Amino acid sequence: MHGPINQTAPQTVSWLHVPNHWPVQADLISWCQSMGPGLATLLIILGVVYLLFGFYMFKALVVLNATLMGACIGIALGERTGAAVPGGILGGFIAAALALPFMKWAVAIMGGLFGAALGGAIWRTFNLDPQFVWAGAMLGLISCGLLCFIVFRGSVMTYMSLQGSVMLVIGILGLIYKYDNLAPKLTTWMQIKPFLLPMAIFVPAVLGIMYQQTWGAAPAPKK
Repeated sequence: MHGPINQTAPQTVSWLHVPNHWPVQADLISWCQSMGPGLATLLIILGVVYLLFGFYMFKALVVLNATLMGACIGIALGERTGAAVPGGILGGFIAAALALPFMKWAVAIMGGLFGAALGGAIWRTFNLDPQFVWAGAMLGLISCGLLCFIVFRGSVMTYMSLQGSVMLVIGILGLIYKYDNLAPKLTTWMQIKPFLLPMAIFVPAVLGIMYQQTWGAAPAPKK
């Protein structure tokens, strides 16, 4: 982990390697420990934006999500041919261009991905058989993906608040782990109380939904 970095591949590309197991809380802690303060601060700022203004800015934020996702896919594919940067630019551009005219489908895909992550996380949180974690992920993917076609407004608020809460909590953890006197205590608490991290994500997400619903009750964006 502390060995020399491969000079043939950018450091950011290593984030795109798909893990050989379903990510657990320890993987998230490890990522937060290696996170730079600049990235942590950026996540906190974006998390607040998603939490408070996710519904009114959902088109721009969905396009941003699609761009980042397309860029990651493009980098991962381009890395095999030595064209990671052009692949990332092309992938981000194509994803953004597709997200604009197919906004509802883009929200459904985004919600499905969040649902898959949420379903897998709940599966592992309750210590169910890890070999069948895909079942929980598939259940969350289908449920959350279809929900946006039934309750679009509520789905957008929920997905944006959930993403904002995750980004905010991860950013805060990334900054806390920069303090050597707080990092061991935080890791111990999270290991002893595994429900601490889900609760830390759930509470801001609910508050974000309530704030967006109350603040945006009068004017609603036109379709």
